Amino acid sequence: MSSLTVRRLCKRFGGVNAIEDVSFAVDTGTIYAVIGPNGAGKTTLFNVITGIYAADGGEICVDDADVTGCTPEELARRGVSRTFQNLQMCMNMTAIENVMLGAHLHLNQSLLAATLHLSALRKRDRACREQAAALMEFAGVGRYVNSHASELPYGALKRLEIARALAATPRLLLLDEPAAGLTGRETAEIDELIQKVAATGVTVLLVEHNMKLVMNIARRILVLNHGRALAEGAASEIRDHPDVVAAYLGARGSGRWAVNA
Repeated sequence: MSSLTVRRLCKRFGGVNAIEDVSFAVDTGTIYAVIGPNGAGKTTLFNVITGIYAADGGEICVDDADVTGCTPEELARRGVSRTFQNLQMCMNMTAIENVMLGAHLHLNQSLLAATLHLSALRKRDRACREQAAALMEFAGVGRYVNSHASELPYGALKRLEIARALAATPRLLLLDEPAAGLTGRETAEIDELIQKVAATGVTVLLVEHNMKLVMNIARRILVLNHGRALAEGAASEIRDHPDVVAAYLGARGSGRWAVNA
């Protein structure tokens, strides 16, 4: 069964086809990667799938339901969550408060309910904080549970953002360049975390430039180039695909894949 199905998706900006006739499907509980050179349309694809941009054509289905044209909030309620290429953390809040923000759609925000049921409100907030602390531990940043977000190193903030996305209890998680700017050790921690997330049954759609990471964890890979699908398949098929090698490295061969991290 597919968690996400994209059919003939298109997005134009003026006369530029940023995404053109792209189709793919992501099986439930798997890690699926989207790669491509800079400007290939990867983040635009994410923004269309998550409702930030409206599609100019095609269809998006989540769990076999047509969600084309849904807003980000509607998609979040349907179990779609994401991170961003550039960190979107609230640096004026604590680390755990950032994670708690991810659960806001599951909380009763009615002022009347809060006024009439103060004890229930306190119990709910305690449960939300406990869940956030557990997610921070899961993401490998549990030692920062009492820290301010501004005190965390960059690599920890990347994992904190994933913990916040998980607080929305998604069935489909989109990660936009989670390893960007990380050291080798931090990248290995992100690698492990993404695999842990998928092992819980959450489907992961990943955009990433780190080819070593992608080849290690993705069951299938879609390659975009100039907004179009260039190739799609398992890592072993993509690694030596002549069109992919040419798009990334020119026509000289694939010898640099292993160190292109």
